[in-house]
Formats: sequence, C-alpha cells, structure tokens
Amino acid sequence: MFDPTAFDNMKVVIEGALYDLDISGEIVITDRNDSINMAKMSRRFDMTFRLPEKKVKATIELKSGLFNLAAELLPSIQSEEQAGCMLSLKFIAAKEELDLDYSALKALLLDIWGPTRIINQNVLYDPLSIDPAHSLIITIEFDRLIHEDQIEDLVEMTEFIITTLKRLNEEIS
Repeated sequence: MFDPTAFDNMKVVIEGALYDLDISGEIVITDRNDSINMAKMSRRFDMTFRLPEKKVKATIELKSGLFNLAAELLPSIQSEEQAGCMLSLKFIAAKEELDLDYSALKALLLDIWGPTRIINQNVLYDPLSIDPAHSLIITIEFDRLIHEDQIEDLVEMTEFIITTLKRLNEEIS
C-alpha cells in the first residue's frame, strides 16, 4: 500500500480547501499544476485562483526536494526536521498604470501576514508592446519548512489569502 508523503498530504489539504471555496462560489480556480522533476527528484504543486469578478490572482505553491523526501523516508539519516515542504504565495495584478504607494502596500501585507514574512514586489512591463499593461507581482515567502503537524494551518491560511485578495483588489482597482 502507498504511504503518502508529507508533500502529498499537504497538497491534498490545500486542494480540498480551495476546491471547497470554488464550489461555494467564494473563489474561481484558474490554474492547477502538479509537477515532478525527475532530474532533481523534486515536486512542485500550485493552484491559482481569484475572487469572482475580480482581477487580482493568487497562487499558492508547495515545493519539496530530494533532501526533504529522503529525510522523511530514511529515518536513519536523523534529519526528520527536514521532512517538510516550502510554501510560497504569489499575488498578480495587471493594470494599464500602476500608480501605487508600494511602501503602503507592503505595510498592508505585513499587517495581514506578520513581520516575519519575506515580501517582494516586482513590476513588469514590455516597453516595446502596444499594450501598455503593467503587472505587479507580489511574493510572500515563509522562509522555513512547513511540516505535516502544521497541516491545519494550511486550511486557515486560505482565509488570509482571501483577505489579501480583497484588500489588494480595493487598493489596485
């Protein structure tokens, strides 16, 4: 019988929480990826979604490498603290002009996610394109492994993501 890894269990919890919100109409799932990199023996899972009738999208990403899997499956290497996954969030907004106060935006995000999170903001645009759209990409890194004993936190995290989407839609629209 297949014994699911921490990555598998966390992925299922995230999927279930997001699909429940999609079915209830609170969010609209727009993309889902589940990848295995055979060269590096790593896994990556992500889901992208938005609020109904809104433009800002959120992506939740879960990653696990060979060392994380080995720590879980080979207890003899004595590194069970490495048996987990990296989690990151990305928020993407596209707009013709992004005349935003990026410091205030970072303060808003720190208010929601706490001061220990690593928050980066990048603005992308193609200067040669006829379409003058700019994209704001905000990433939130947790800078630590998420372990299986924190699995319930992943469900609670969806509420913080929805709050962030609501606040970003207010600020950017």
